[in-house]
Amino acid sequence: MARETNKKTSRTKDDSPQLIEKMIKINRVTKVVKGGKNFSFNAIMVVGDGKGKVGYGLGKALEVTDAIAKGIEEAKKNMIDVAIVKGTLPHEVMAKYGAGKVLLKPATPGTGVIAGGVVRSVLECAGYTNVLSKCMGSANAHNIVKATVKGLSMLRTEQDILKSRKITKEKLYN
Repeated sequence: MARETNKKTSRTKDDSPQLIEKMIKINRVTKVVKGGKNFSFNAIMVVGDGKGKVGYGLGKALEVTDAIAKGIEEAKKNMIDVAIVKGTLPHEVMAKYGAGKVLLKPATPGTGVIAGGVVRSVLECAGYTNVLSKCMGSANAHNIVKATVKGLSMLRTEQDILKSRKITKEKLYN
């Protein structure tokens, strides 16, 4: 089950944007050594600005708080821009990472974010308000987060497509 924290913090003292930080999963890892057991923790974190930027990070440390802090720092470094059209996706997309598959579909206004815990956290951090989703294959939180971010990075708006084709909207529809 995915646990979430919904803290908003600012990066620095200047006019940096407010970031939404969500904890996806904390895992305790045990390493058995000659002298006994060594415990450590890893945390998957998602960070977004709620306006089209999202990133994920994995932090590992001997303490939970240190693992969360490292995960947030890595997530800030790995932020990508995603396409949002009227609070939803520009088109349907299916992404796969490892054995985890994620289907993301645009939804009409008022639908809300219909998604499981892991995908919901990523979509809410990115700033989507109306999306339908389905997770298939593996339920591993690592793979689902990576598949969701991969799917969001594959999205292209109408302007992106027209720019890549080097044509105008008027020329396309005339």
